[in-house]
Amino acid sequence: MLGGWLALLAAATFAFSNVSARRGVIQGTVLQGLAITVPIGVPLFLVAALVSGAGGALFEFSLRQILFLSAAGICHFTMARYCAYRSVRALGSNLAAPVQRLSLPISLALALWLLGEYLTPLRAIGVVLVIFGPIIMLSGQVASGRSAKRKAAAAPLESSSDLSSPAAPTGFQPRYLEGYFFAVLSAVGYGISPLFVRAALEGADITTAIAGGVYSYAAAALLLAPAFVNRSTRRTIFTIRGEPAKWFLLAGLFTGVSQMIRYMALALAPVTVVSSIMVSSLVFRFLFSRILNRDYEIFSIWVIVGIEITIIGSLALTLELGFVLSLLPQSDWLQEMSQWRWPAG
Repeated sequence: MLGGWLALLAAATFAFSNVSARRGVIQGTVLQGLAITVPIGVPLFLVAALVSGAGGALFEFSLRQILFLSAAGICHFTMARYCAYRSVRALGSNLAAPVQRLSLPISLALALWLLGEYLTPLRAIGVVLVIFGPIIMLSGQVASGRSAKRKAAAAPLESSSDLSSPAAPTGFQPRYLEGYFFAVLSAVGYGISPLFVRAALEGADITTAIAGGVYSYAAAALLLAPAFVNRSTRRTIFTIRGEPAKWFLLAGLFTGVSQMIRYMALALAPVTVVSSIMVSSLVFRFLFSRILNRDYEIFSIWVIVGIEITIIGSLALTLELGFVLSLLPQSDWLQEMSQWRWPAG
């Protein structure tokens, strides 16, 4: 029971970190966001490792494990996060979130290829839904945009007095090409990084995993170090205004806290339960965006439908087939379908 509540709290804090980052990139730059959110993870994980009694484990990793952990950190905390911030800046958190969930089928595809795992009927349905959700959302947004343009073209011309008055604010206008391009790249990065973590920490306990996070964050922070050497880049980073700095700081803190709580949840509850509950981060992102970023997000019905389809698909990817079958009436057809595997073993 406690593990489930911790997973829900992890989903909420992760969602808040994404919404905070969205608020930060409105006035700040992506590089400024990385310069704040990445280094802050090193002391957070280091303190967590020491408090959990995993300090000694920091010196027990092999060179191979450190290299894999470093690759995971560079891939996840710098490259994927840079692309995620770019997509959030161009699209807003609501539009970017379902596309970033493509990391789930990407991880599954790589696991099929490299780790010898397989598709079940439930996972196949999940892959289709996770891909289909963003397509529905984008198609609806494009259709809504065309309808709005037709209505604007058919409207009567305004009077000269109206034309001379200041224009009303148009609100947030997404940049779809840039946003979806970087959202897909972030999904690829987030999808690849778990394979590096698995290669490094397979068979390790939870405290050792927290200690491994120190190396991942440290490698990501070292990759950013050259940015502080270049004078013009350093000037850009340190001339950040107070408002975006506050939101980036919150994003970095809540990302780290979310990871800590998630590890605690995994120590108390099965992975399938924690992963399924973590999907609720999409709902929390929508709610927090409604509260904090109302003027900087899209809240159309198509966004809601796309998020709902993506949530269902994500659940299908994370739930165990046996658990789902136990909730359904027993039948020969379901039993036959439950035996299906691809590729066949």
